[in-house]
Amino acid sequence: MKKLSMLFVVLFLFNVSFSQFKNYKVKGGAHFHGISPSGELKRDFTSFMARGFFAVELGKYFDIEVGGGFLKWKQKDHINTDEEILEVDIVPLDLRIRVEPVGQYMKYANPYFYVGGGVLRHELKKTPAANTYIAQYDSTELEGWVGFFPAGIGVEVKLSKQVLIDFTVGMAYTLSDKINNIILGSPYDGWFNYGIGLVITGRSGRDDTDRDGLFDEQEEEKYLTDPENPDTDGDGLKDGEEVKTYLTDPKNPDSDGDGLKDGEEVKNYLTNPTNPDTDNDGLKDGSEVSSYKTNPLIGDTDGDGLGDGEEINNHKTDPLNSDSDGDTLNDGDEVKRHGTNPLKADTDGGTVDDGTEVRRGTNPLDPNDDIVKEEIKVGETIILEGINFETGSARITFESESILMKAYNTLVNNPKIEVEISGHTDSRGSNSSNQRLSEDRANSVKVWLVAKGVDGSRITTLGYGEDRPIAPNDSPENMLKNRRIEFKRIK
Repeated sequence: MKKLSMLFVVLFLFNVSFSQFKNYKVKGGAHFHGISPSGELKRDFTSFMARGFFAVELGKYFDIEVGGGFLKWKQKDHINTDEEILEVDIVPLDLRIRVEPVGQYMKYANPYFYVGGGVLRHELKKTPAANTYIAQYDSTELEGWVGFFPAGIGVEVKLSKQVLIDFTVGMAYTLSDKINNIILGSPYDGWFNYGIGLVITGRSGRDDTDRDGLFDEQEEEKYLTDPENPDTDGDGLKDGEEVKTYLTDPKNPDSDGDGLKDGEEVKNYLTNPTNPDTDNDGLKDGSEVSSYKTNPLIGDTDGDGLGDGEEINNHKTDPLNSDSDGDTLNDGDEVKRHGTNPLKADTDGGTVDDGTEVRRGTNPLDPNDDIVKEEIKVGETIILEGINFETGSARITFESESILMKAYNTLVNNPKIEVEISGHTDSRGSNSSNQRLSEDRANSVKVWLVAKGVDGSRITTLGYGEDRPIAPNDSPENMLKNRRIEFKRIK
């Protein structure tokens, strides 16, 4: 009894899991028991009982069991001699309720206890020939039917999906003292039993060992997944979710072959794990996430009118930048409306960027209209605003070159005119230094134009220092106006 109790404890501590032992619906089997009769005579431990049964599950915790069998009751006349044997044949029929409190949480073992009731037929087959027992055998009732109540504990251990071995100990108490035909009064006759059984279970298909939402039978026979691993392919989704919810392959971590695991698509990126290109932009979801950093749920990540796949595969533009060449036209408009190159700010190479040409109405595909002819009269002056020099220097800043292009275009477009370029300063500093600085800055502009290809003989330079202000030198804004370059036609 102590050993069986220890078996219960060990099985409970080491078999608890998140899978179910139960869910067989029906099962049946046979037990063989050693019997220890509890009648008035000495026990004979060669007594035995064979019992068959059929059980039906009533729920998570209960089974109802019907059984019957044959019991050979043996006792010895312990006052006379051990060779004087009493034998009784017993046929018990009973109904039992089995309580299985933890089987639904265990994987390989199912501890239980049972109580029940039934009837048995007993028949006295042999009595000692030389009886010296103080009480005489009652020969008036050699056989009959009587009620009895069995109770006990046990544990089923899974050998395979449908085969169990059952260890059990218990007792039975009858409502008669005439089983061995010696009557001494209360308590009535009964027996203790201990035995082992073989149980065959039904195939309900409801057992879900790994609790992944698929029955073991389905995993083994239909889906070929591992019934003891809830995520056979290790993609972050349970096998049941893949089969029932997402329609993915539970044996393939990347069902659509897009470079993302099914679990990543479902949980992280919200993409379709059965469609390699969720937004149908021509790029696989994995490439969008890993390589291009685009949004796999939006076909046009930067909203420029071109799909991400078009940009990557066809136009080589940046799918994360709506204006890849920085000409103020978005890539889609350049391709679809204007026919310009979205990778080149000045498609026609005529010195004016595509955006400027579109806004002013010239053709960004024709370089000849980039330079607008300007009729400049002799003596007419143009102030080139925005030309800046490094502080206290005649070196032209990079930002000023776009302004100087206006002067360059005018000279190129009017090859016969000659001009005077004059430099002017504000009133800060001495007259002499301002004079020198204004001359140097005018010469810097001439050098820049000559470097671009303009004939230097067409350009005269002068410096007026601070002598010709166009605004009072009383604020930073007005002084900025006075620091200027003027462009005047002299011929």
